[in-house]
Amino acid sequence: MGSQLRTLFFLSILTALFILIGGAVGGRTGMMFAFLFACVMNIAAYWFSDKIVLAMYRAREVTEREAPQLHRIVWELAQRAGLPMPRLYIVPSKTPNAFATGRDPNHAAVAVTEGILDLLTEEELKGVLGHELAHIKHRDILIQTVAATIAGAIVMLARMGQWALIFGGLRGDNDEEGGGTLQTIGAILILIIAPIAAFLIQMAISRAREYYADEGGAKFSGNPLYLANALRKLAYGVKRDPMEEANPATAHMFIVNPLRGSNIASLFSTHPPIEERISRLEAMAGI
Repeated sequence: MGSQLRTLFFLSILTALFILIGGAVGGRTGMMFAFLFACVMNIAAYWFSDKIVLAMYRAREVTEREAPQLHRIVWELAQRAGLPMPRLYIVPSKTPNAFATGRDPNHAAVAVTEGILDLLTEEELKGVLGHELAHIKHRDILIQTVAATIAGAIVMLARMGQWALIFGGLRGDNDEEGGGTLQTIGAILILIIAPIAAFLIQMAISRAREYYADEGGAKFSGNPLYLANALRKLAYGVKRDPMEEANPATAHMFIVNPLRGSNIASLFSTHPPIEERISRLEAMAGI
């Protein structure tokens, strides 16, 4: 419950930041527009995020006849987790990875790449799929998608505001009352700080949910070492064959970050360090 409340708190801050930038760009009218736009974004993310993401990665739904092993593993894990059977998809990519999407357990989908099916053993695949089902059970994917949508909109609106500031387009409510200079300074600070804060909040939400899903996946698969061993292979596999077509806005959805990054970039990744995740799983196994 504490984790859920913290996540809702972070989402509320993201929405407030978006409205604050709207005010910096357009005063009271901008704040009202930003609030209405945030509502529309949340509704769109709720209903259509799964279809958009699956289409983005050219994922193809597979039947039990086409992928019997995959269906069997997911069905067994879903029974243990007390979840309905999700739709299953295969992504045509050599990069070993997986993600889950959907607004709730009754409208969920799990997608795996061709690369992960070639790389992992059945036990390791159970660990990965258990992780994705934990995301579904905890409704993490909806939360992360909404967070990504709002954070992306904050960055977009901030950039618009910065260009407006450069060309003298910002107009505050108190410009004619002598408060224009202070308001402009405040707007500059908001336009600089808000996108950074939005990114840090999105990162905090995603990292916390990944640890939570690792724990759930370990329990559903029956052995924390299944997922620990899979993460080792996936980290190497993604480094060797990064997903060039991956969209940074959706990178947080994958079990490991599909993007190649430097050591400095990894500090700001939406995923926790692989070593820390493995260490926690091994501790669960008593190692």
